[in-house]
Amino acid sequence: MASRPPEHVPPTAQERNRFVVINVIRLSGAALILIGILIVNGAIDLPRVVGYVFIPLGLVEVFLMPLVLARKWRTPPA
Repeated sequence: MASRPPEHVPPTAQERNRFVVINVIRLSGAALILIGILIVNGAIDLPRVVGYVFIPLGLVEVFLMPLVLARKWRTPPA
């Protein structure tokens, strides 16, 4: 007999909110990188050092923060 596929369980409000938070962090990190690049290229009138600080901070926000939050919010093994 064929096994039945798992039934669809709608996400809870907490799961949905966590998903939104992780994606907002990714988008804000990408925006920070873009602003940093614009500052370094002179399109935004701020000291170049600010741009050089924004770029690595944005990279951390895009690549590391979602992993940290996912690990923090991971469901403990049953």
